[in-house]
Amino acid sequence: MTDAPAVLQVLPALEAGGVERGTLEIAEAQIAAGMRAVVASAGGALVPVLEALGATHVTLPLATKNPLGIRRNAAALAQVVRREGIRILHARSRAPAWSAWMAARSTGARFVTTYHGTYNEGFPGKRLYNSVMARGERVIAISRFIADHLAARHGTDRARIRVIPRGVDPALFDPEAIDPARIAALRQAWSLPADGPPIVMLPGRLTRWKGGMVLVEAMARLGLPATALLVGGAEPKREGYRASLEALIAARGLADRVRLVGHCADMAAALLLADVVIHASTDPEAFGRTVIEAQAMRRPVIASDLGAPRETVEEAVTGWRVPPGDADALAQAIHWVLTMPEAEREAVGARARAAVLARYTTRAMQDATIAVYRELL
Repeated sequence: MTDAPAVLQVLPALEAGGVERGTLEIAEAQIAAGMRAVVASAGGALVPVLEALGATHVTLPLATKNPLGIRRNAAALAQVVRREGIRILHARSRAPAWSAWMAARSTGARFVTTYHGTYNEGFPGKRLYNSVMARGERVIAISRFIADHLAARHGTDRARIRVIPRGVDPALFDPEAIDPARIAALRQAWSLPADGPPIVMLPGRLTRWKGGMVLVEAMARLGLPATALLVGGAEPKREGYRASLEALIAARGLADRVRLVGHCADMAAALLLADVVIHASTDPEAFGRTVIEAQAMRRPVIASDLGAPRETVEEAVTGWRVPPGDADALAQAIHWVLTMPEAEREAVGARARAAVLARYTTRAMQDATIAVYRELL
């Protein structure tokens, strides 16, 4: 163990996902800032990637919501804090956050949380369960929308909130850096002719609130030749929703115009296939990383007018916003974008990338998070 300050991030597991990617990005930043990076989780596919950065992983069953399991995890985390000389515990998910909060109280370590979502309150006691994410000495809100939600829902003192938006790596999401062969490979995999109709793309996992059905209904009303691609996989428990989407596509006679292409490992190249990128969520998005990824690739974006996309999409400047769940409005917006002069579309895309470079990069997110740690050290 060295004298470098150590920060322990806790989350349920290290499989694929936005929270997990953010954990790795912050671990990388901790090491670059001269700190020791430790992550505790139940493990997963990203553990080797984390360790390759120079971080330490501690395996604990932090995904459990069982109260006894949470208390056992709190005791185990307290041991890690003492053994590794942890100065700050940074919690990114509710069940692990309760364990981390207890461990911080018993050891004197500082406690930071990142509030990643609005978290539903569908049954009694859920607000109390969620409230741990508002108990950090510093609470990182991933958008101004979430900061407002924290203040309204939990009465969190604004002095403890730090708004740190999610970020993208502008070197990875750079339209000039994409080998045309990567785009060609996706065209071939998805059977898209080079001279085919315009492509409307909805990136995101297949789950009802992401608005796939709204896009299908919009395509039925579009009145223009276009192909819609829904890019993203379905979790096993969401396969019923996928079947419902396929049934709606068939019922609207859109089998040749709307395609579910599944998970894509090369989203930067995929986005360059799109003439317009859609964000159609019907519930408020805490941030919406796919929006800024598309903007970084200079794609025109049409987003639902709720949640954080109100911050990332400036109407008629870096994209457009439409009422959530309104298929007619979405169809009209798609029609507008696809029929506008190409130079105007390109200008919107250029302004969108400039906005991302100014406000929504991974480096900006990393620097701001390290600054929060330094406030407490």
